[in-house]
Amino acid sequence: MNFRITSIGEILHDVYPEYKKLGGAPFNFIYHVWKLNGQGNFVSKVGDDQNGREILKFLKSKKFDCKNISVDPHYPTGKVNLRLLENKVPQFTISPESAWDYIELTDEIKKLVAKKTDLLYFGTLSQRSFTTRSTIEHLLNEKIKYFSDLNLRHSFFNEQMISTTFNKCNVIKTNQEELKIITGLLFKREYKIKDAAKRLVDEYNLDLLCITLGEEGAYLFSKDGSNKTKSSVKKIVDTLGAGDAYSAILCLGYLHGWKIEKINKIANKFAGDICTVEGALPADDSFYDKYKSAFKNN
Repeated sequence: MNFRITSIGEILHDVYPEYKKLGGAPFNFIYHVWKLNGQGNFVSKVGDDQNGREILKFLKSKKFDCKNISVDPHYPTGKVNLRLLENKVPQFTISPESAWDYIELTDEIKKLVAKKTDLLYFGTLSQRSFTTRSTIEHLLNEKIKYFSDLNLRHSFFNEQMISTTFNKCNVIKTNQEELKIITGLLFKREYKIKDAAKRLVDEYNLDLLCITLGEEGAYLFSKDGSNKTKSSVKKIVDTLGAGDAYSAILCLGYLHGWKIEKINKIANKFAGDICTVEGALPADDSFYDKYKSAFKNN
């Protein structure tokens, strides 16, 4: 079954000192979903500039559906300047006032989510501006599933945003550093990981809560239990996009009704494999073959 998954948020260039790569968590996520699931909808904006034209040209060459990526005449295509630290973990500097900050709610977007979407994915970075935040909030009342990979960046979030996300979502992914911020905002105190997860799952009636642990793998919690899995990576090139890769498998595994042990094992393996390539997306589509077979044999 090809689920109808829609992602909304930033698309941008990750600019390394020597080169640039296409990126943005919501885009990375839906690109993987598209390759694994056979379809995927993406709502975003690029600027009317060279970077924007390059992005659209590349996506069209891949036959990626661009009809919900609009062109903003006033604001530039987003970019993130980054450098890799010694452990291959990226350090970000995010450009302000980008086209994806101004994703406006249209009748086409409303119809897409209400009529042609089984699950909507969103994060927090794209909600740093009023326009895109308002658009996302207007889409959170449909009778569909909701998934958020929080990706708390710098100061581009607040208590209300986090509270709304937990109240609306079925599945949430975060990491252990962000968990401290979340419990501080929502519960005014910190918890150990398992205690925090249990309270969040119970109080917000979550189907799944993922807490990633970097090189130590990830915890996955449901109402019925938990699972911790770690996947070793022999040669790390770049950890950028590993979380987005995990999210893609988490989302699809959830929709397919996999047990949490299976979701966590395959999501960790896929995220680890992404760490062996430059940037967040593999250049060779054969990268996806063994993972597509996992869904075919569901």
